[in-house]
Amino acid sequence: MPLQKWSDQIWVSQMSQEPSFSEEIEVLKTQYAAADEPPHVVIDLSQVPVLNSSNISQMLEIRKLATDQGRKVKIAGPTDAVWSVFLTASLDKVFEFSQDTSIALAELQILG
Repeated sequence: MPLQKWSDQIWVSQMSQEPSFSEEIEVLKTQYAAADEPPHVVIDLSQVPVLNSSNISQMLEIRKLATDQGRKVKIAGPTDAVWSVFLTASLDKVFEFSQDTSIALAELQILG
């Protein structure tokens, strides 16, 4: 299940590698933009071996939607290859990261 509405306040999106990634992130973006009360979002990248510029752009769009509403986007479980992309592009300063989805959920639950 790519998008799970974990609670009223938190959604979790389990991403896969391309070509599914683009479809999954588009579903997340569309549903997020249509939400009456946008939640915090966990984007689980643990099953994603590589990212392309389009993937990054889509994640930045979701982050913008979230921050405009005072919500957070957490990137969970990035692989080493994906983490290096974030570091190289200095996106480690833009996104918030968690070791895995469980930790991201716990961190977001504390925020309420």
